[in-house]
Amino acid sequence: MVIKSAEFLISSAKVEQCPDHQSTEYAFIGRSNVGKSSLINMLTGYGKLAKTSSMPGKTMLINHFIINKEWYLVDLPGYGFAKRSKKAQDELEQMISSYILERELMTNLFVLIDVRHKPQRIDMEFMEWLGENGVPFSIIFTKADKLGRVRVSENVSAYLKELSEQWEELPPHFITSAETRQGREEVLDYIEQINRDIRNASAE
Repeated sequence: MVIKSAEFLISSAKVEQCPDHQSTEYAFIGRSNVGKSSLINMLTGYGKLAKTSSMPGKTMLINHFIINKEWYLVDLPGYGFAKRSKKAQDELEQMISSYILERELMTNLFVLIDVRHKPQRIDMEFMEWLGENGVPFSIIFTKADKLGRVRVSENVSAYLKELSEQWEELPPHFITSAETRQGREEVLDYIEQINRDIRNASAE
């Protein structure tokens, strides 16, 4: 997929405020410091695109970007807000869960995981929750440039092994680096293939 345009559209505090359209939405989520903004900028090729969602207050909102004027990239707040107040945590978790469970236009949720770490309980529990609710998701391992190839492979295998204990079929996964642009074509081709399949199905 060639990215010809990427524009910030709107920030929403509630799922009901999200834009009304008939296109596909691909949402990105992960724990804090997982490299979400860097990944979004790398995928789109627009170096400061996700800066819009990094402005004060924006990180607590659902941020929509329109890509190639045909599909939407959605930047969600992270999960596991240890440094926020209990009230703020509850509000963010409610916002995230309502978007994920109620937004019918969400075609796929990309769960970002820092490949430098062994399987984290908070990530495993979040993915288990997605599975229990039938949410279509894929895994994007980030920061692959921070480790050697062998360590990356070992950590990815550890996650997949732990997932396979609960799942009969593992979700698709991608290994990426915002620095080297590793995984960019694979992720974009995956999105393009889903969009193509949906168009073909609707044309039948």
